[in-house]
Amino acid sequence: MCGILIINAYLKPPFKVIAMHEKNVRTIIIAFLLVLFIGLSFVIAYPYLFGKHWISSGNVFTFEGVSGPATESTVVKSEPAQWQKYAQGSSSRLSILLTDTNSAWLGLVHGLKTIGVPFRITTDVDEALTHKVVLVYPMISGKVLTSSELKKIADYARTRGSLIGINVLGGGLQSIFGFKSVESSRQHTRIVLQDSHPVMQELKDDDFRNIRLSTKDVNDLSFGTHIYTEPKHSALALYNDGSAAMVYNKFKDSETYAIGFDVGFYLLKAYNRRMENVADTYANGFESSVDNVLRLIKSMYQRHESRALTLGTVPYNHSLSVILTHDIDYSRSLENALVYAKHESVENTSATHFIQTKYVRDWNDEIFFDDVNIDNLKKLQKMNIELASHSVSHSFKFHEFEAGSGIEQYPDYTPYVNDEIVTYNASILGELRVSKFLLEHFTPDYNVVSFRPGYLSNPLSLPQSLQATGYRYSSSVTANVSLSHLPFKLNYNRDINSETNIYEFPITVEDELPPKMGERLNQALSLAHKIRRYGGLFVVLIHPDILDHKFDFQTRFVKAIKPYAWFGSLRQFGDWWSARDQITIDVKSRKNSHHVLLEIPGKIDGLVLNVPGTWRLLKKDLKNVDASQVGNHIIIEKAQGKVKLTFN
Repeated sequence: MCGILIINAYLKPPFKVIAMHEKNVRTIIIAFLLVLFIGLSFVIAYPYLFGKHWISSGNVFTFEGVSGPATESTVVKSEPAQWQKYAQGSSSRLSILLTDTNSAWLGLVHGLKTIGVPFRITTDVDEALTHKVVLVYPMISGKVLTSSELKKIADYARTRGSLIGINVLGGGLQSIFGFKSVESSRQHTRIVLQDSHPVMQELKDDDFRNIRLSTKDVNDLSFGTHIYTEPKHSALALYNDGSAAMVYNKFKDSETYAIGFDVGFYLLKAYNRRMENVADTYANGFESSVDNVLRLIKSMYQRHESRALTLGTVPYNHSLSVILTHDIDYSRSLENALVYAKHESVENTSATHFIQTKYVRDWNDEIFFDDVNIDNLKKLQKMNIELASHSVSHSFKFHEFEAGSGIEQYPDYTPYVNDEIVTYNASILGELRVSKFLLEHFTPDYNVVSFRPGYLSNPLSLPQSLQATGYRYSSSVTANVSLSHLPFKLNYNRDINSETNIYEFPITVEDELPPKMGERLNQALSLAHKIRRYGGLFVVLIHPDILDHKFDFQTRFVKAIKPYAWFGSLRQFGDWWSARDQITIDVKSRKNSHHVLLEIPGKIDGLVLNVPGTWRLLKKDLKNVDASQVGNHIIIEKAQGKVKLTFN
């Protein structure tokens, strides 16, 4: 090109014209390459700069004329829970004397509601001591209680009532609780319950003796424990190094118990999925550490309160709640789901089918939420099962998604899973809003209330996001991760002090870990027998990508446990559980009778009330309430509002 320019200086005009033409061509080529480079750079950088990824129309299935949802989803700001909400109730309840209002008391509230123990919170020592059983939380020491208050507590324990002390650190009450001194530690990973005391009788078997605190790696410990030295009586529980974790002392008509770790904080860590690596297995195993703690407190309350009434955890006094669930996240799954649903319909077990609304072709799979499968969806709806959301994209990275705008709509919302690492165009609210909208659009008059994320990928903001988009129930964590085989309420941002109205129902058994599900039937039945001993929950997760050994497992499992299990969908059990969660119990006693007042805000069928063994139901004051007694269980068929029961 340089040669052309030199020659061009000595040539006549025609050659200059040719040279100018060459120059223009060169300029055009350079400009074209520059534009091409800029364009390609923009395409590559666009998803990272703007969170968008271009998808060809052939990779998106569009239902003609379908658009929504029309309304905006707004995530409300967190509001700290107020202990005063739980300040009412009669002296028959467990009293919680709150010595620090900035503590993790909300974990204690959620746990006691789960296990069905009625309670009342107060910060007033005199008020607390009007009850027969008082739990002092989160600590007893001269820093949080005055010398006068400590003396009142000591006198109460000697003469009138029983104490459960969480972290008894000082204040001169060592002799009251039966130990010499207290030492702090961060070296403990588990607690082993002993069977030397009557309060431990229901927990004396090996299956229920362990309370896991952390992993075996001491550096992973996130909260401390306290050791009670030289206990007066045999310790109720020992740490893994043999030191005393729980001790007790006896008086004429009462007892005291000292527990050496923060129970409320422990419960919140487990409920908020912050103890994920503590259990030996991720799923398919028995892990009842949280339940053991709650059952122990319940046992202490029942032992020392003659009017102790508690709520049952399974409808109609069955011993086990069972929810069959299916994750439909594969192109052939909806067709197979009809076979599972037919079995569930014949057995009258109901079930929940979590359906991925996959209308974008990407790395995960082909499009399967289309006209063909809409027909299958409508067939499912007619088979007495629950339709629930399993997201749009089913991404590994759902837990890392941005919150979203709350105005995401189909068909403009096009999440694209590029691989296990990267997903484009996606948000948490978008996944929740759009999947719910599509399922409801194609099943008129149906309301989707349950959600499970793909791969159980669980963002911190999922609880409030579910609440903002109209869901009520989540099944997004395993029981082994939660250390519990019972439902529980979720907190805002899975944190400490602000709750949502979302309930979590942890998964017990799933179908992907080895060995094959069909080879694990006996293991699952053994697990069911352990959980039923205290009225736990058994959630089964089966992907209907195949029938074969998975379908065989379901049919044989249902047949084996049906004699003692209550079956229902997540929605059915969730409605029952959330109504139960609002119930309050108070007892007023006279010379020869006990009057029980139940406040039941929401309608509930098959409520179970556990009463002392010597109580007998005499009458009920509401004609439209059908109540019957089986042993120490009162079964209330249908109820709402105020229900008064009288016992001899």
